[in-house]
Amino acid sequence: MVGPEATIPNPRHPDRSGLHLRIVLEGRLALGPGRAELLELVANHGSIAAAGRAMGMSYRRAWTLLEDTARSFGGPVVHAAPGGAGGGGAALTPLGETLLALYRRIEARAEDAAAPELAELRRLMQNPPSKPITGSAA
Repeated sequence: MVGPEATIPNPRHPDRSGLHLRIVLEGRLALGPGRAELLELVANHGSIAAAGRAMGMSYRRAWTLLEDTARSFGGPVVHAAPGGAGGGGAALTPLGETLLALYRRIEARAEDAAAPELAELRRLMQNPPSKPITGSAA
């Protein structure tokens, strides 16, 4: 399908278009848009539970993703204080801050590098050619 009917909605990011990068190192997912968003939300909310809720996931799922990221990079990415009367909370460790900053820089550089091709793809979506484009499939 071509045109608006071919749109695939993304309930979490209905307005986000462009590149969505997954970084795979040593044969395993190291960072992707979901993990970066989770780190960012932990930093913003000061809570793993609140970050998970903001992403529509359980605390357990959020914790599992953070633990997997920590295993991948050999150290904790979040420091969590137990809840209770004192309130608890969570903050990114220096490693977590570094990972998030590196991912966002890679993302920005990739968007900049691909800007002309993304613009052409957007143009083609709005004004598809009248004849099918032939050639080798990508």
